[in-house]
Amino acid sequence: MSKRWNVAVLGATGLVGGNMLSILEQRNFPVGELFPLASAKSVGKTIRFQGKEVPVLDVETFDFSRAQVGLFSAGASVSKVHAVRAAQAGCVVVDNTSQFRYQDDIPLVVTEVNPHAIAGYKKHNIIANPNCSTMQMLVALKPLHDAAGIERINVATYQSVSGGGQKAMDELQSQTETLLKGGTVTPKVIAKQIAFNCVPQIDVFLDNGYTKEEMKMFWETQKIFEDKNIKVNATAVRVGVFVGHSEAVSIETRRKLTEGEARELLSKAPGVVLMDERKPGGHPTAVTEAAGTDPVFVGRIREDISHDRGLNLWIVSDNVRKGAALNSVQIAEILVKQYL
Repeated sequence: MSKRWNVAVLGATGLVGGNMLSILEQRNFPVGELFPLASAKSVGKTIRFQGKEVPVLDVETFDFSRAQVGLFSAGASVSKVHAVRAAQAGCVVVDNTSQFRYQDDIPLVVTEVNPHAIAGYKKHNIIANPNCSTMQMLVALKPLHDAAGIERINVATYQSVSGGGQKAMDELQSQTETLLKGGTVTPKVIAKQIAFNCVPQIDVFLDNGYTKEEMKMFWETQKIFEDKNIKVNATAVRVGVFVGHSEAVSIETRRKLTEGEARELLSKAPGVVLMDERKPGGHPTAVTEAAGTDPVFVGRIREDISHDRGLNLWIVSDNVRKGAALNSVQIAEILVKQYL
């Protein structure tokens, strides 16, 4: 019998944690014993895994020496305490929060882009999962960067409310229902009305006028591509979509990359589905292609008429799956096969 691994999933009752559990089951991850973890208020609940009801445990009292792998998605402040505690107990943590992404000696990994970086986990027993918007963009851009060298990225995101968690999804639903009945809404979770609207702010504003979400794309791209010279200019927008992020991306490369070359490269790229026909509906969207699926979809490829070495792409993906839960499980798969 092949070796099995005890896995702790922190945030098991949340949106991303629930997807982690589903994906572990769907991909037949070699789970020995599963430990669903959450705060004390969730103790007494159960989650269904591999046909059995498994009790949710209190993370505060859990002994992490019982698990070899931890998948964490319960917020940065929680990871700050418990990821360190788990790592010190010998559990290797794949953390889906922003807590460790920018720490130089902790690997930040997208499995199709820089899986070699996983080897760096040994110093702290922690591997960071990137921001969902960065992740889907870099899965698509990796083969283009390898072929032509990307100098600059301009990106406008159209990010679904699931990126803000279950409360943001609930707010979109309630606002939509209220407005369709002729009522008025008062925003609580997202700064402005999100139903039937676009809100150009995700996360807090920083001193340079960019939001933290926009700067995450700058910082994380340079770290994952291992290239401090790549410039990233992002505008992050929340839109009234439940699941699936979309991005309009313009790149400038060191050498000219034609749209034909780009299509050829993307047609062979791991984790990418090319959908680029110049006819109505010949391009991917968050709702019709991405939501509920694993790939990063790319379409609307065209050479930039404003720049000799420019290329434009449209990129969509399920931010809860590939943007968070799936990549975490894929990291864990490589970890147990190659390193543990």
